[in-house]
Amino acid sequence: MRALVSTVVGGPETLAIGELPEPEPAPGQVLVRVRACGVNYPDALTIRDLYQVKYPRPFAPGAEVCGVVERLGEGAAGVAVGDLVVASCMTGGMAERVAVPAAACTRVPPGTSPIVAAGFMLTYSTAWHALRDRAALRAGETLLVLGAAGGVGAAAVDVGRALGARVVAAASSDERLAFARALGAVDGLAYPAALDGTEAIRALAAGLKARVGPRGADVVLDPVGGAYSEAALRAIAREGRFLVVGFVAGIPRVPLNLVLLKACRIVGVDVRMFREETPGRAAENAAELVAMLADGRLRPPVAETFPLERAPEAILRLMARRAVGKLVVSLEPGAGVSP
Repeated sequence: MRALVSTVVGGPETLAIGELPEPEPAPGQVLVRVRACGVNYPDALTIRDLYQVKYPRPFAPGAEVCGVVERLGEGAAGVAVGDLVVASCMTGGMAERVAVPAAACTRVPPGTSPIVAAGFMLTYSTAWHALRDRAALRAGETLLVLGAAGGVGAAAVDVGRALGARVVAAASSDERLAFARALGAVDGLAYPAALDGTEAIRALAAGLKARVGPRGADVVLDPVGGAYSEAALRAIAREGRFLVVGFVAGIPRVPLNLVLLKACRIVGVDVRMFREETPGRAAENAAELVAMLADGRLRPPVAETFPLERAPEAILRLMARRAVGKLVVSLEPGAGVSP
């Protein structure tokens, strides 16, 4: 079958269109004909062997798909042949077909755009797990989102709005800030491309405090890391919850005296292990998210779609932090780049 293949460790330039054997669904799995695949930061990590799990080559990147169930493995239940589903797979999504556990599939209503659905589940399930399960975000609380125009950040803005929070966005440009406002952020701040030294960190912290209000942010969601984490932590409320989601700007070094002074909690968010260790709860979350997508409570933004042969360009754009909103690879015949 046709696929985007990783044969050696390296960046997107090492990926090429090739052939992989069509997967056979194992017991409990289903075979999905992929219609679209979301592009996520873990794709950039897996091809460079920087992810927590290293996958044997050759493989196709692609961690979330929307497609049609074609075959059922022995004992697979919960979906039927012909169902349109979204599924998490970690790798294999940028190929014509992928085998995934039936438990990792969620049916989506007929008429749902596969492009929108494909770019929905991984970022939104991460944001949902972070905000509801790990932080217990409540209506009326103030939520500060770093990287608010990226995949998880944008999803957090949308989820936070849907949960009734007052969402404040932080992003790396005025354009990205406007994007986050359109998703539901009520205020925000464009931060500099780099933070060099204590003065720059404290200046950003002061700017964030001015946006979140004198009490501080009840919850901070941080998929950025680096020096931005300290600035955001300085803007947190007493007894606030700081959600550690990712490190696109590097792994931060946080002064722990701030945690003591704020009496706040730093909370790790690992949605991959959440799915593996508590699949029942993960499935419940997925079903709730799809229901909210179907009835319009969530409004996932898709920035651009790419054909499979241009998927490396999409991954590179994500790595360079040039994406505003979600990037999706379409495997439909004749697919091209579209805004």
